Amino acid sequence: MYDKLKNMDAREIELPETVFIRDIETRVFQAIALQCLAKIEGISLLEGNLFDSLLGRDLERVKGIHVEQDQKKHSVDIRVEINIQYGLSIPEKAEEVQTKLVEEISRWSGLHVATVHVIFKNMIIPSVDSQKKEESDANTEMEEVF
Repeated sequence: MYDKLKNMDAREIELPETVFIRDIETRVFQAIALQCLAKIEGISLLEGNLFDSLLGRDLERVKGIHVEQDQKKHSVDIRVEINIQYGLSIPEKAEEVQTKLVEEISRWSGLHVATVHVIFKNMIIPSVDSQKKEESDANTEMEEVF
């Protein structure tokens, strides 16, 4: 067997083509989504509760951003759970979130975003104290004008 290899020219051996593999961790997609969502006004991410922090849950992943990759189709499915500010149009805000997530994730990862599922978990209602403060600030500004 070794004799056959000695007589063989190395240029005659056909090598398989190189296969390039790229893996992107879920945390990378979560970071991209987090940066994207931070730029959108009127929404906020879910926050962990006291038990999550005491038990050490969700330390490595961002709460409310779930990512599934399909290696065969080179695509990503994103599920985002967010809170929305009272008074905003939910369909319009959902479309804004979905569009921006698709643009950012496609641009940074080079992968196709197959689905973006936006779940509105809670409504952010301004507290009475903050409303009174805003009204008093507006009244103060009006008094300064006159």
